Amino acid sequence: MDDSRLQLLKQLAKGLAAQFGKNCEIVIHDLSQSSIDNSIVYIENGHVTGRKLGGSPSRAVLNAIRHQNAAFSDHLAYLTRTDTGRILKSSTLYMKDDLGKPQYILAINYDITNLLALESSIHSLTSTQSSEEAAKEELPKVIPHDVNDLLDELIEQSVALVGIPVPLMTKDDKIKAINFLNEAGAFLITKSGDKVAKYFGISKYTLYSYVDINK
Repeated sequence: MDDSRLQLLKQLAKGLAAQFGKNCEIVIHDLSQSSIDNSIVYIENGHVTGRKLGGSPSRAVLNAIRHQNAAFSDHLAYLTRTDTGRILKSSTLYMKDDLGKPQYILAINYDITNLLALESSIHSLTSTQSSEEAAKEELPKVIPHDVNDLLDELIEQSVALVGIPVPLMTKDDKIKAINFLNEAGAFLITKSGDKVAKYFGISKYTLYSYVDINK
């Protein structure tokens, strides 16, 4: 029998997509999927990010699975971007089971690129010299198109965290980077161990021994 929570989320997703139109992508991730690489169980307006049913997880999905006993709060109205540079206003909502663990994620991604262009045009007419001195904000994070993109992003962040190119890393540096990947849920991705081990120039045995060090 279909889960009543999932049916409710599908109904909500369909309604939100109808309300806000083709620029609003609604995605449901099932955190209990046997293959986390295919966590998307429902999607409306997938053209916004180029994803489809059976698609790959986001950072939020990996984090929820990796830390199921953590206290998750909905993450509302933040900026993300697609791999083509479109800017999205996003929200991530967690649907929990009877034990309080995350069971589904409802993600809302609204393409505001054209609205930002309009805002910029208006701003150019109304701005003053002093208003141009505001500090630039960090670029929104990219929504990965598939698990390979997501894993590449996590690996890049692990190297940035250490602050040293891989060829110059010591054992402790690599342990720090791999600990970040483990905490981020990177090893939930199918065959991620092979890619990470090759990237850091170590064997899979060494890789998992580094993971065990941090347990």
